[in-house]
Amino acid sequence: MRELAGKAAFVTGAASGIGLAMAAAFAREGMKVMLADIETGALDKAVDALRARGADVRGVVCDVADPGSVDGAAQASFLAFGKVHVVCNNAGVAGGGGIDRISVDDWRWVIDVNLMGVVHGIRSFLPHIRAHGEGGHIVNTASMAGMNAGLGLSPYAATKFAVVAISEGLSQQLKPLGIGVSVLCPSFVRTRIGESRRNRPERYGPPRQHAPGSPAAALIAEIARRLEAGLDPSLVAAQVLAAIRDDQFYIFTHPGMRAEAEDRFAAILAAMDAVSA
Repeated sequence: MRELAGKAAFVTGAASGIGLAMAAAFAREGMKVMLADIETGALDKAVDALRARGADVRGVVCDVADPGSVDGAAQASFLAFGKVHVVCNNAGVAGGGGIDRISVDDWRWVIDVNLMGVVHGIRSFLPHIRAHGEGGHIVNTASMAGMNAGLGLSPYAATKFAVVAISEGLSQQLKPLGIGVSVLCPSFVRTRIGESRRNRPERYGPPRQHAPGSPAAALIAEIARRLEAGLDPSLVAAQVLAAIRDDQFYIFTHPGMRAEAEDRFAAILAAMDAVSA
């Protein structure tokens, strides 16, 4: 999609972080944008801030784990803008710890948001994009944790690997229809994903508390430090914008990311070579 001005975009997790940065980048290009987020107060502030800059944006409260909520957000977007061309399934949460200490509720929460949120976004918007026939682009936010599970956050890594796989298959199926797909695999970015529990619905029960000084607590503290020193979300949004225009599938954000995946890919290739030897 080379021409974006006048077209409409839908972005989940848009009240902060990468989602808000993408919404702002789209608006600067002259797009109409629907910001979707579960956090009502932050969503209102984000919409007001973008409107103050002259952006044509709306906001809709959306729980991506609930297919009915995503359907409702999609209908609100169609009502507001008529047609939607760019869909960013970006909302995500962090959760995990030692594999023997992760509750079933933690698994369900992370899977419902990170994986099923992408599935629900595709399900709600793809028929619409196919029907209007003007082309479009879907951006699914994964992570480098979808290329290398070394972080040890098992539910998070599992969902991000799944998002990469879904996106790879979707890209092949939609290319003949003139609909592009990108999978965003960032490393550490300055976002609030480390504070995901602030938006955890009650239906998933209380989050597990990690004892001070435990390995899980130390890992969480280290991730928080890396997030604080991470890449500015606006730089990630600029890369997403370029990928949509250039129909680029993989979006990697940090120099040196090759090294994070190289050992895993080398081990896979070595195992394949051993079979064929």
